[in-house]
Amino acid sequence: MLRLILLQLSAGQGPDECCLAVAKALQRLQDEAEQSRVATDILEQEPGDKAGTYRSILISLEGEAEAELAQQWEGTLQWTCASPYRPRHLRKNWFIGVSRCAMPANALASEIRYETLRASGPGGQHVNKTESAVRATHVATGLSVRVQTERSQHANKRLAACLLAHKLAMRQATGMAALRSERRMQHYQIERGSPKRVFAGERFQAVMP
Repeated sequence: MLRLILLQLSAGQGPDECCLAVAKALQRLQDEAEQSRVATDILEQEPGDKAGTYRSILISLEGEAEAELAQQWEGTLQWTCASPYRPRHLRKNWFIGVSRCAMPANALASEIRYETLRASGPGGQHVNKTESAVRATHVATGLSVRVQTERSQHANKRLAACLLAHKLAMRQATGMAALRSERRMQHYQIERGSPKRVFAGERFQAVMP
């Protein structure tokens, strides 16, 4: 059975250029996934301050080459490019992080309540008439996610469990105050870590690190 992998692309506390790097990395990742016949879905996104940029993106990978693709992206990414927002700025190296999210433990299945729903579509177009959409609730905490895709109800349940595992891991790791501190430290570590991959220029071309 194919395994689902969740990757989070994050600018940490980096400036607008790092948020732009997340957007460029996302497009590059999706292109490589398509070439490898790995399906992708954007599950969550936090926009940056500039149009078309992202503070963070949560994306799923599913396909026979998903593990190899994820391994190629996990770690620190470096983008070398003059700032498109601050032409006179001397800095030319921008860093973002890509991390694999926690997968649900077997025990988590017994802690989730599932509800099946009819999928909805904009303007009534392409509405799924079967109950393939899923709402999953972690009974103990009340955390809830809704998943609606073109895939089966079984696939939606599996994705919902992964999302809940990710949210529970984030919640367990830190409270909100500690999370802000952790994100600052994450960006500190991102900038000072050895980059896994390096990209250059506005076209985000891959180069050797």
